[in-house]
Amino acid sequence: MTKQRILVVDDDPAICRTLQIGLGKAGYDVLEARDGEEATRLWHDTGADLVIADIWMPKKGGLQVIRELRAHSPSTPVIAMTDGGRSKNFNPLSYSKLLGAVRTIAKPFTLEEMLAMVNQALDGGSS
Repeated sequence: MTKQRILVVDDDPAICRTLQIGLGKAGYDVLEARDGEEATRLWHDTGADLVIADIWMPKKGGLQVIRELRAHSPSTPVIAMTDGGRSKNFNPLSYSKLLGAVRTIAKPFTLEEMLAMVNQALDGGSS
């Protein structure tokens, strides 16, 4: 049986490493990208069963990654994560759901919380 592949996109190396180790121990094949441009290239080259993307990153942010994934692969689930918004009038997690993210999570989160979201997203749950 082939492991499901998860692409983690975050410019914070600690988040990437924590998710790579935790999701790897849970039986997933985990790829890492440090920004949206790298994520887009990696996704086109290797594909992924699920993408976990930070909203705020250099070069290309998570909202743009979500838009592009929806255009090329509407069935690939995306979990959006962030440590906060950039203004009082804009909620990036709510906006990411409008763009097509199936789940959202605010940082900081526990590995258990993320694993539950990953399992739900891969099982088709979007609530």
